[in-house]
Amino acid sequence: MPTLAAPLVLGFSSKMYFGHAQSIAWARRLVELSRGHAALVAGAELFVLPTAPSIEAVARELRGSGIAWGAQHCHPDDAGAHTGDVSAAVLAELGCSFVEVGHAERRRDHGEGDELIAVTAAAVLRHGMTPVLCIGEVERDAAKSAAIDVIAQVDRALRDAPAGRIVAAYEPVWAIGAAEPAPDDHITDVGEALRAHLQGLPDRAGSAVIYGGSAQPGQLARLGGGVDGLFLGRFAHDPAAVVSILDEAKVLP
Repeated sequence: MPTLAAPLVLGFSSKMYFGHAQSIAWARRLVELSRGHAALVAGAELFVLPTAPSIEAVARELRGSGIAWGAQHCHPDDAGAHTGDVSAAVLAELGCSFVEVGHAERRRDHGEGDELIAVTAAAVLRHGMTPVLCIGEVERDAAKSAAIDVIAQVDRALRDAPAGRIVAAYEPVWAIGAAEPAPDDHITDVGEALRAHLQGLPDRAGSAVIYGGSAQPGQLARLGGGVDGLFLGRFAHDPAAVVSILDEAKVLP
């Protein structure tokens, strides 16, 4: 596999499931299992988003492996009286390449809305990192309606953002934490519409669309290139599952 025609983008967020030592052990094991993997050699992109206190320790495990790291959240201001928050500036100092923005759980637990998501995405891009912009319809709907909804979410989030690549993580809210992901044809239809929209935005060259929402091993092969990759949660708590998805990279057209 000398190159991937459509590079795979694969991300993992540990949310708040892992302890600090567990995060380090998980990253160490992932490096061991994925070292020299053909998909990574061919250009697949793999990133890991641990909890904030574990970023630096996880980064030590990942350096030199070809696996990138990032954060699950940041504050839009570079500095100030924001107790308990972490700025994009600090994350960039820690070598983060990706920052998750706008996850449905942040909206639910912390009341994050469109305005905050937009300024946060702008801060991430301003500091040279890639926003992993989480989008998805709340209620289950037809793919055409869902595509209109999530494209509008992308445009609201990026309306004042500087130029730069994004990773759009399509996560239907109704599928997050569910026993099964959204149907394959639904994901493919929405994913293709999102990809076409991003390709039409002049300042978003290199952007990708990945699917989250109970994403799991075996799914990438079924989607057949309808998205650029997957955004993994609990199904990747075993690092071997991440490697099994890297093994599926050959199915991308």
